[in-house]
Amino acid sequence: MNRKQHTIRKPVSYKGNGLHSGMPVTMTMHPAKPGTGILFRRSDLPGMPEVPADSRYITSTMRATTLEKGPAKVFTVEHLLSALYALNIDNCIIEMDSPEPPVGDGSAKTFVDMVEEAGIEEQDEEIPILTLDRSVAIYEGKKFITALPYDGLRITFTSINPHPLLGTQMVDIVIDHDSYMKEIASARTIGFTWELEAMRKMGLGKGGTLENAVVYSETECLSVPRFKDELVRHKILDILGDISLIGPLHAHIIAVLGSHKLNAELSEKLQALKK
Repeated sequence: MNRKQHTIRKPVSYKGNGLHSGMPVTMTMHPAKPGTGILFRRSDLPGMPEVPADSRYITSTMRATTLEKGPAKVFTVEHLLSALYALNIDNCIIEMDSPEPPVGDGSAKTFVDMVEEAGIEEQDEEIPILTLDRSVAIYEGKKFITALPYDGLRITFTSINPHPLLGTQMVDIVIDHDSYMKEIASARTIGFTWELEAMRKMGLGKGGTLENAVVYSETECLSVPRFKDELVRHKILDILGDISLIGPLHAHIIAVLGSHKLNAELSEKLQALKK
C-alpha cells in the first residue's frame, strides 16, 4: 500500500533551549525533495554533517531518543518527529546549530504550529506504507509493546503509576490529523521532583520548567495539567515520534508501561519486516 509523499511549503524557524542540555538552539525546517526523508543537519559543525531520522541510527534511548551518524548527533528528537509523523511530513531537512531541538512548551504543539505556518505540500512521488500480516511484540518484565495488523494507525497505551494523583491511565486513539491535534499534540512530559536532582547530576533536564513539563511532588502536581491523563497522552506522542523512524505504518500498537527503549526495539523488529 502506498500514499503520496509530503513536504512543507517554505522554510520556518524557531529559537529556544533544549530540554535536557538547556543549550540555546535555532532550528529551521526546510522543504525537501521526494525521497529525502527527514534529515537532521548540524549547521554548527564543520561541513554541516547530517543524520537521517532512521531507526538504524539510534544510539541511545535513555530518557530520550538519540540519533548519530559520524559527527552528526542529535537527541530528544521524538517530540519533533511525532509532529512531523502525525502530519504526514515525509521529506524535510531540519537544520540546527546545537545537538538538541528546542523544548518549546514541552509537547509537540510548537512543531505542529511550525508545520501549519509553513504549509503542507503534496508531492507526486509515492511512499510505501508498512502493513502487517502478523503481530510483533517486545516484552520486558511487566512492560510490553506490540504491533498488530490494522487498517490505519491506532495506539492503546496503559500507564500504571503508584503516585496517588496518577494511578492507572489508559488512552485508546486512532491517529489522524484531527485526533492528534486535539488529543495528543499538546501533552507534555511528566516529571517528579525526586527525579530532578538525579537527572541534573546526569546533565539532563537543564531546560525543564514547571511550564514545559508536568511536575509532581510526592503529594501534589506543581504544574497546571492540560489533560487529567496528560502522562499517558504524552506516552502516545513519544511512541509516534519513535516509530516514525521506520516510516509510514498501518498497525494497532498496544503498550503497557512502555519506554523509549521498548519503542526502539519494536522499531527494529518492524524495520526487519520491510526487507
